[in-house]
Amino acid sequence: MMNYRHVLLFILLVLTSNQQGINSVKSFDQDGDPAFVIDSNIAFEEAVAGISIPQNILENLRLVDVYYYGFDDKLHKGQLVVHKEIVLDMIEIFEIIRESRFPIGKVIPISKYGWSDENSMKDNNTSAFNYRFISGSRVISNHAAGLAIDINPALNPYIKNGSSFPENSIYDTSKAGTIISGSQLVKEFKQRGWDWGGHWKSLKDYQHFEKKLK
Repeated sequence: MMNYRHVLLFILLVLTSNQQGINSVKSFDQDGDPAFVIDSNIAFEEAVAGISIPQNILENLRLVDVYYYGFDDKLHKGQLVVHKEIVLDMIEIFEIIRESRFPIGKVIPISKYGWSDENSMKDNNTSAFNYRFISGSRVISNHAAGLAIDINPALNPYIKNGSSFPENSIYDTSKAGTIISGSQLVKEFKQRGWDWGGHWKSLKDYQHFEKKLK
């Protein structure tokens, strides 16, 4: 699953990391301008600010830089807050997303949306950590441990009892950026032990991938 290029990339990221943020080396084009569009470039402290997070959860979180092509066909840089045990999974998955040019709207820590999952989804923002309950329940979400990610939520809605979230979203598999059963993206997540909400029976959460640690 993991080749030497992935190992070297992971080592580089660890060597250039601070205590809780993992930041890759910035690259520039021949004119000295950034070689990518920056969607997010904040510090770990800002990425987790504005909400009370239990210390035992906070100490396991990491801020990871990821790269992907946007719907403008340009390379973008975003950031995810995730549990430390899935950092390598995210690096590998987003390398595949970048190489395959699967378009991503944006990847910005949800603190920039005032911790509002609804506002983040409406903006088609891909995010991971969010200390919150599962929608419509009092059960803590896997997002609250940084062990889940929602990808292109405006294109890959949460659907239950005929209602879609975000509001007025439609799951249309003909659109770029839509996650489809049997796709490379779903297969790559599954190979790493993740579950996809598009395979659930009682509801569909097409944007959602989660992983349970052993």
